[in-house]
Amino acid sequence: MTDELPEMRASDAERERIAERLRDAVAEGRLDMTEFEERLDAAYRARTHGELEPLVRDLPAPSGTAAGTGAAPALADGGWASRIGQPATSRVGFAWWSAFSRRGRWTIGRAFTAVVIQAGGQIDLREANFEDRDIVIRCFALMGGVEVVVPPDMHVEVKGFGFMGGFDDSGDGEGTPGSPRVTVTGFALMGGIGVVRKRRKGLKAEKDRKELDG
Repeated sequence: MTDELPEMRASDAERERIAERLRDAVAEGRLDMTEFEERLDAAYRARTHGELEPLVRDLPAPSGTAAGTGAAPALADGGWASRIGQPATSRVGFAWWSAFSRRGRWTIGRAFTAVVIQAGGQIDLREANFEDRDIVIRCFALMGGVEVVVPPDMHVEVKGFGFMGGFDDSGDGEGTPGSPRVTVTGFALMGGIGVVRKRRKGLKAEKDRKELDG
């Protein structure tokens, strides 16, 4: 992708490479969260190279590539490598008669414990970084619920169980090469714990746009 062809249609892979550079930039402190969210949304909505290039024009080019939006091929591991090995920003989520949420750009510890008592919790890993490739999330719900949200391309294994409640394993499944390996375990008593697979917001917007155009 170059400035010489600004009207050329952008591919899904090119949009995703721009999104990955934006994620790196916010992790490095080059963008604040507001700027990141605005640019990420614009990246997934972009139709041409000319719309993508300004989103990263003021950011360093990826190592070993020319400046601009596009030069490097997609990483073999789908970009997971840059999101694994970060210092943890959270290891515990707790709520009692209330709710907790972990979402957006955060870093989950290799062991994360969620406890809800007559309350709710959400652990969203779609934009998260990971302290380690192997992550264990322990969820305990008493008359409450915990939802773990993961992208479609993440490896997830669900091992928990429920009593007078439910522990939904429908999100269990393989991920793409290089994906973090997330194990969700724990216990639900008169409550519910589940893993759901959802696209990142930008990817969902892009899918909806294609369906409208289609």
